[in-house]
Amino acid sequence: MLWNALKNGQLQTIGSDHCSFNFKGQKDLGRDDFSKIPNGGPVIEDRLSILYSEGVVKGRISLNQWVDLCSTRASKLFGLFPQKGTLAVGTDADIVVFDPSISRVISAETHHMNVDYSAFEGMQVQGCPVTVLCRGEYVIRDRQFAGAAGVGQYVKRNKYDAGPPLPARQPVTTVKGG
Repeated sequence: MLWNALKNGQLQTIGSDHCSFNFKGQKDLGRDDFSKIPNGGPVIEDRLSILYSEGVVKGRISLNQWVDLCSTRASKLFGLFPQKGTLAVGTDADIVVFDPSISRVISAETHHMNVDYSAFEGMQVQGCPVTVLCRGEYVIRDRQFAGAAGVGQYVKRNKYDAGPPLPARQPVTTVKGG
């Protein structure tokens, strides 16, 4: 039902409560009292791959919808558009290069998050971000961190304004071989 709601526009975006508390020493504080369990889970590193694999690859949403849900629509809903969420002159040049041909198994043993588990341990996914640029500078290069501490910038968001409805999505036309 949730995939159908995303596909037909009843749900406008996808998010998570990313928070990388370890099981050992943090989450296990709630072993006898669930109210002591720190909220959230480590998901940010695998979010795009899961949504691509489960959404686009399985035909639940289109490639255009995936980009809109993960970037453009989110930036609009959070009042960051057009500085974020689009590639245009004068914007921040935040770019994710995503390789749809990479197949991998999600595991805490191989992720880059500083946490001792993955809620998606053992899940096979198709597609992976390989390069990330923030304001035109590499943050991830060939799936490895290439950024520098302290280069982030606070972006003041605009007041939320739903504005007019977004235009209907157009189908993607793909040209093979160049």
